[in-house]
Amino acid sequence: MYLMFRTRNLVLHSFRRFNLETLISRRLWSRSVSSTHSNAETDSKQTGIFSLAGELASLVEESSPHVDDTKPRSRMELKRSLELRLKKRVKEQYTNGKFNNLLKKVIARPETLRDAYDCIRLNSNVPVTESDGSVAFAFDSMAEELSSGVFDVASNTFSLVARDKTKEVLVLPSLPLKVVQEAVRIVLEVVFSPYFSKISHSCRSGRGRGSALKYISNSVSRSDWCFTLSLNKKVDDSVFECLLSVMEEKVEDSCLSVLLRSMFEARVLNLEFGGFPKGHGLPQEGVLSRVLMNVYLDRFDHEFYRISMRHEALDRDAQTEEGGLGSKLRSWFRRKAGEEDLKSDPEKDVAVRVYCCRFMDEIFFSVSGPEKVAVDIRSEAVDFLRNSLHLDVTDETDPSSCETAKGIRVLGTLVRKNVRESPAVKAVHKLKEKVRLFALQKEEAWTLGTVRIGKKWLGHGLKKVKESEIRGLADSNSTLSQISSHRKPGMETDHWYKVLLRIWMEDVLRTSADRSEEFILSKHIVEPTIPQELRDAYSKFQTSAAAYVSSETAKVEALLPCPDPHDKPVFFGDVVAPTNAIRRRLFRYGLVTAEGYARANSMLILQDTAQIIDWFSGLVRRWVIWYGGCSNFDEMKALIDNQVRKSCIRTLASKYRIHENEIERRLDEELSTIPSAEDIEEEIQHEKLDSPAFDRDEHLTYGIFNSGSCLLSLARIVSESRPCSCFVSGCSMAAPAVYTLHAMERQKFPGWKTGFSVCVPSSLNGRRIGLCKQHLKDLYLGQISLQAIDFGAWR
Repeated sequence: MYLMFRTRNLVLHSFRRFNLETLISRRLWSRSVSSTHSNAETDSKQTGIFSLAGELASLVEESSPHVDDTKPRSRMELKRSLELRLKKRVKEQYTNGKFNNLLKKVIARPETLRDAYDCIRLNSNVPVTESDGSVAFAFDSMAEELSSGVFDVASNTFSLVARDKTKEVLVLPSLPLKVVQEAVRIVLEVVFSPYFSKISHSCRSGRGRGSALKYISNSVSRSDWCFTLSLNKKVDDSVFECLLSVMEEKVEDSCLSVLLRSMFEARVLNLEFGGFPKGHGLPQEGVLSRVLMNVYLDRFDHEFYRISMRHEALDRDAQTEEGGLGSKLRSWFRRKAGEEDLKSDPEKDVAVRVYCCRFMDEIFFSVSGPEKVAVDIRSEAVDFLRNSLHLDVTDETDPSSCETAKGIRVLGTLVRKNVRESPAVKAVHKLKEKVRLFALQKEEAWTLGTVRIGKKWLGHGLKKVKESEIRGLADSNSTLSQISSHRKPGMETDHWYKVLLRIWMEDVLRTSADRSEEFILSKHIVEPTIPQELRDAYSKFQTSAAAYVSSETAKVEALLPCPDPHDKPVFFGDVVAPTNAIRRRLFRYGLVTAEGYARANSMLILQDTAQIIDWFSGLVRRWVIWYGGCSNFDEMKALIDNQVRKSCIRTLASKYRIHENEIERRLDEELSTIPSAEDIEEEIQHEKLDSPAFDRDEHLTYGIFNSGSCLLSLARIVSESRPCSCFVSGCSMAAPAVYTLHAMERQKFPGWKTGFSVCVPSSLNGRRIGLCKQHLKDLYLGQISLQAIDFGAWR
């Protein structure tokens, strides 16, 4: 007893000497302290002894500063608090190993529907503090209809038919049904998400596209073969019945099954395997699609472990030591449990390793071992998907080597297996890069100087044309005076000069592939007049630099000491942004010409200056967040600096019909939201520091974080005679303008992630939507997605 009290006093004394303010300021610590203190008081009353935990709790409680509960929380923090509130109600219905009567006792409650509606408003970036009188009265009646089973799903849907030849029909839920679906989604995620496999990187906090790519890049570095499985299936009766049977293993609620069946029959579930990438905020992805797809494919996730066990632990053909089967099984279970076998020798490890990662309906496999094993694993996975889950697999390609130069397409990016270079080789390549950049700088300086001289030549030519119109300065023997007879009467001087230039350029354009103004001025006007010695010196320098970059570095590497043959090369997984696909989209969306030069976007010109800048800024922001860690991010910087930023400037210059330099001078502060190449690294750090942790959680921001930019054009300005409200769900603001949505592309699944909306349905092409200024900005900057828009506001 004496030792116990002595230990208690020493611990208390130590705690008083430490500064606990940093720990106490955290709410998590405060909550744990309060619960510990209450438990300690109970224990003291029962035992009569003042426990050490109780004294520590009292000490922390006395010294803790007052926590400011009035501090504003981000919208994702509020959304998480709402989901936690529903989680508590769901867990109260857990009895006898199942969740019972979830519809009547949880979903069909006014407070649950209110919380679900608030989650929808938070996804739409509408403050939940604002009252919405248009729906406040409906929760009691909706709850009563759901509880009694008379809620009509079909009457709360609307259909949109494509105006093209396909006549595609898209069925979407109205706001009351969307609220019900959101409540069902939260409830089902509480029930099933704790049981999801760790290979699933969707529908759970801390897991998403970023964590999936990190896992894939790590597994590729340790694998020999890799392949993806592309699913394709619109949910039919057999798949839906199988889905309900899977749900009934943990949920016993016939009323909930009837509600889901009515949504399926009304075609408003919008659950489709393949077809389009998931999580991109596309309207054709249903509210329940995320959780239902993961519930259904969870059977495949568990089948993967059986496949892995058969090939890793039960492969009797593998060379093992005596009694090795038992140790391989033990090692396999330890790996799957996240443990490390500290006694195992890496050289004596098993020959086969199987890795799998699934994000929604995109599945990636990598195998370390013989190609035959990879082919067998693929065959077993495909057979299970087809025969047990009744899903179609469209990709029939065999496993490819991880060391292939082109890499493998996963989640809209490329993943490659590369060898990590030694410090000496890195130094050689760094010197090569410096020489290449130095030569490129000299080339840019040469081009800039010749273009500047060419523009002065144009000004001098215009001056001579004007002098030819003055009798005292005109030279009757000059060529200009001789061809002036072809000048039409009354033609302005500037117009006549442009006609002369166009005639002169006809021969140039026949022989030149590059038709840019800078190229013609530099190559066809200025360079032929530069002294031959200067041209030869410049050409010799560029040739020497190119020769060094291409051949000298190989010679230097040959002089390096040979690596130890016993040292195995170190591999790493390399994630690469799809720059070629992005360049094609920039041309399709009208940001660049066919030759790759920035141009003005005609569809954005009629919008306000701030809205034009927000559109371009939102595209750059997506690239910075998505591809900031890619190995070829320097190419993305060049696209931002040379094409996106210049396209924004030229769009504004066309809008106001002034020179680009004047636009940059007047709107320097506004254009700072589109960072230049030098400021992008700083922009990445600001993005990481400024955004709260919950705003980076891909579970809470599902459908928002990975949503692409869509193209809107101004249709009309709203007037008093033709009023319009904002189409965003939960927003009651008036819309000052109506915009037309343009579906620019429909990528085949799986597609590239380019920063744009990859698969807007044709039934939404040309649809007009009203948006307030705030939500138009949110849509452009990626704060909301197309899923937040109620396309049924006008029918």
